[in-house]
Amino acid sequence: MADVERSVSTDPFILMEIIRLQTEIAKHGLDLSGVVNAVVERIPTITNAEGAIVEYAEGDEMVFRGASGITRPLLGMRIKRDASLSGRCVREGQILRSDDILTDPRIDGGPCEQAGIRSIVVAPLKHDGSTVGAVKIVSTATYAFTARDVRVLELMSDLIAAAMFYAARNETNALYLQATHDSLTGLANRSLFFDRLRHRVSPGRRQIEHLGILIIDMDGLKHVNDNCGHRAGDAAIREMALRISRIPRKTDVVARLGGDEFGVILGEISDQVDLLAIVERLSRETDQPFRFEDRTLHLTASIGHARFPDDGSDVDALLEAADRSMYEMKRTRTLRSSQSELSHKHVF
Repeated sequence: MADVERSVSTDPFILMEIIRLQTEIAKHGLDLSGVVNAVVERIPTITNAEGAIVEYAEGDEMVFRGASGITRPLLGMRIKRDASLSGRCVREGQILRSDDILTDPRIDGGPCEQAGIRSIVVAPLKHDGSTVGAVKIVSTATYAFTARDVRVLELMSDLIAAAMFYAARNETNALYLQATHDSLTGLANRSLFFDRLRHRVSPGRRQIEHLGILIIDMDGLKHVNDNCGHRAGDAAIREMALRISRIPRKTDVVARLGGDEFGVILGEISDQVDLLAIVERLSRETDQPFRFEDRTLHLTASIGHARFPDDGSDVDALLEAADRSMYEMKRTRTLRSSQSELSHKHVF
């Protein structure tokens, strides 16, 4: 093990990657969600992993708050602690490893088998003396990981734990908020959106809840950034978040999914007519100019919609239906804009 320590500590590539990650973490500041995403995206590039996960311990469950590579579809999923190697890792406070989950009695396959995972290494995330979660690397191959991979994971877990300490300042509620909300807008983040959506469409629920799903894509944010600067772009994102938040009720979930994309979960949508009425109201709200300093910026958004269970019986099917709807609206807008330009040129 001492040889592994020396190997990792003297490997220029590993050192540069850790320095890059530290720099990226510093840029995210108190945005713990950004830190988590940076870590899960970086880990597979310096290990044999095909994906990485950060899980938080919440009650008797482990919740996937960050996911990359082959584990990306599992974002927001919840599993019981006692059926999870990550749960055991949190309980014991030490790194655990499984070279073949199909023959490991400690593991109830579940989500891992869905993603085709065979090998796992998981390290605890210790925050101010207590273990609050775990970071995990995975592979579809058996016996995929070396002692070097384990050491790299250990170093990465220390970085996340340190970020947790400074972001949350020892407060569990603050830690949860940092992990589940977008720092720019204050809305729920991608992880919490998928967590809530998976819960509400779960086949284990006694009664089917008729939900509406909206996927909202800002139009022209790149133009604002390129011509007015990123301060104006951030202001446009915050303004769009504010406008979207005016429409749903307090029991609905409004999230920034990343970049210029937002998602909304609408409860108690009795039929397609109700859903389309909300889309229309939201479209009127979002398609209005706003002032930034001495400039008037024009905001529009393409809104896709789907209804559970009519348009899909699971998360993937619902999101696919909403995406199709959103891109259709975007194509229609582009076509109308082109026709308007042609008409304008013909007149003059």
